[in-house]
Amino acid sequence: MLADPVGTRAWIRRLLEDCDEAFFADVWRRVRVQLAADARHKTELLRRKGLGEALAAASPALSLEEDGRGSRIVVDKLVHGRTEAHGSAVTLVPTAFGWPHLFAISAPGWQPVIQYPAAAREVGGAESVEAVKLRLEALAHPMRMRLCRNLARGPYSTSELADAYGITAPRSPGTSRSSGRPV
Repeated sequence: MLADPVGTRAWIRRLLEDCDEAFFADVWRRVRVQLAADARHKTELLRRKGLGEALAAASPALSLEEDGRGSRIVVDKLVHGRTEAHGSAVTLVPTAFGWPHLFAISAPGWQPVIQYPAAAREVGGAESVEAVKLRLEALAHPMRMRLCRNLARGPYSTSELADAYGITAPRSPGTSRSSGRPV
């Protein structure tokens, strides 16, 4: 990593791009329209009917409490929490993967952020057997597993990893066979 930081960054970027292609790209294409539509709906509710309606539409565990000092967002889950809401200053983030969980983050002086499950269309189960097989093979590749295990334990350069496993740079995952350089 220290000897070839540009090469290491390129290898890690390629690994992430491969993971995106193998795991996330198809799912994201399926859910992005749903999430965008849900976000537009909540924004429109917020604009037309106010914060209380937008919160109630996001989750039954959310409500708006009005008192003489202002408005408070109440999150009624296992832990009862409150945070200040100044006008419509709240960020609502829909997710297709968080059901049934609701995440609320707040800090004094900061606008609250609430991640909520979007109205559900089923996102899982539509993958072909071939796509699942390719994903499992990518995860189960012995060399990838060994390299990731080492990287999880500490920093290594690509040459250190190649030496540790007795492989040449051109055969390392994420490298070009013709040049031996990370791609």
